[in-house]
Amino acid sequence: QVQLVESGGGLVQAGGSLRLSCAASGRTFSNNAMGWFRQAPGKEREFVTATIGADLSTYYADSVRGRFTISRDNTKNTVYLQMNSLKPEDTAVYYCAAEGIPKSSVVLTTPRKYDYWGQGTQVTVSS
Repeated sequence: QVQLVESGGGLVQAGGSLRLSCAASGRTFSNNAMGWFRQAPGKEREFVTATIGADLSTYYADSVRGRFTISRDNTKNTVYLQMNSLKPEDTAVYYCAAEGIPKSSVVLTTPRKYDYWGQGTQVTVSS
């Protein structure tokens, strides 16, 4: 059974940093897309960042570019999200996602690109 387990969420003051981890088990994802989405109360789930391919290309939402960094260790089947200069508007539940069956025609920023999801981890940024 495939599982994605996030960790590292918590409460932080504005300007602070957090590092999220997502450990996958049950299969490897090699060059498939792995990414992070977030969902704030009353809002739709939104794309944050993703990485894909043998060259580990990365993509970011405009709202986090320059502040967040995604990285991936395929030897550990784990993806990370380093979040710096956090803002109150970053407060949300953060979800890790992984693409099972490659879907080259589906863009990285849409949830239907991904077949597996973690349970989510809460990130709260106080002002």
